[in-house]
Amino acid sequence: MDMEIETETLATSFDLVARQDKADEAIATLRSDVDEVKARLDKVGRAAARPAIAGASESRSTEVKSFVDAYLRKGRETEVKSISGTTPADGGYAVPHEIDAMIASELKEISPIRQVAQVVQVGSAGYRKLIATGGVASGWVGEGAARPETDTPNFAEIAPPSGELYANPAASQAMLDDAAFDLETWLASEVAMEFARSEGAAFVNGSGSDQPLGFLSSPTSLSGDAVRPFGSLQYIGSGDANGFDGNPEAKLIDLVHTLKAGHRQGAVWAMNSATLAEVRKLKTSDGAFIWQPGLADGQPDRLLGYPVIEAEDMPDIAGGNTPIAFGNFRAGYLIAERSATQVLRDPFTNKPFVHFYATKRVGGQVLDSAAIKLLTIEA
Repeated sequence: MDMEIETETLATSFDLVARQDKADEAIATLRSDVDEVKARLDKVGRAAARPAIAGASESRSTEVKSFVDAYLRKGRETEVKSISGTTPADGGYAVPHEIDAMIASELKEISPIRQVAQVVQVGSAGYRKLIATGGVASGWVGEGAARPETDTPNFAEIAPPSGELYANPAASQAMLDDAAFDLETWLASEVAMEFARSEGAAFVNGSGSDQPLGFLSSPTSLSGDAVRPFGSLQYIGSGDANGFDGNPEAKLIDLVHTLKAGHRQGAVWAMNSATLAEVRKLKTSDGAFIWQPGLADGQPDRLLGYPVIEAEDMPDIAGGNTPIAFGNFRAGYLIAERSATQVLRDPFTNKPFVHFYATKRVGGQVLDSAAIKLLTIEA
């Protein structure tokens, strides 16, 4: 009897040991699986945290990818003809919309006059607009009264002179072969910077011959809006042949109020930094500065309550110059541009550099001569 009990106990012990061994084996297998899964998750996490190569945007369209990687980097014209289209008359390929939008965005940030002027997109080189200059086409009558004939309105035609704006940035072939080089951002930034410099000067002082007609190149007159010829800007004198007179703040106040009340909503000052430095020192009779710095980040500085833009192409304070302009440029100056920018890749002219010859047609002219006023240095 004792032998049977001992044998049964021993068998039970062996069974427990076998079960424990199986459990340990299962736990070891499970730990191995857990370690493998953890390793995979760590690998995925490191890949997600790794910074992407500059310019390698997953959201780039097929058109942008073909244009940048095939044409700009490697010069394969056949891969962009079907999606961008050639424009032989302009000597280049129309850049994709995404890159053109980047150029336009930077242009607006850099070019001071473009920020405040009226910009229209045109599909051809020519743009014309009719402006009503006089005549009343409406009137008041009683309910049963006859309707008398109204005056015939007068119109003037605006056709902004235009020219081809170009930039020619260059990059080395080594830069283009580097996958980390953000080519599209670099090209948009370089083109926008060169465009902004040229058009900023033209919008202020342009001659109107193969370029926009700048507002300072427009005819000027001392006469008010009611009698001044259409297209000529009103100016007032500073009171001194070489600078401001003894009461310059009064001249600035007069300049503000030569502008109609409707145009003063949205009006800004335009002057260069040298003139701005002089204006910032001006005080009223009680010693208060007429200059008011922006009260919050991003808010423009103000002069007599109106924002100031720094246009470095405005002339300095000197006899006969017009260093200050005040007006509603959105109503007063029109910029007409053909929307597409063209780019021609040139790897031959300046080896080992590759030039990107970018062009765009831009025009400009005073739209409403009553919306911009000038201050000229004269006695």
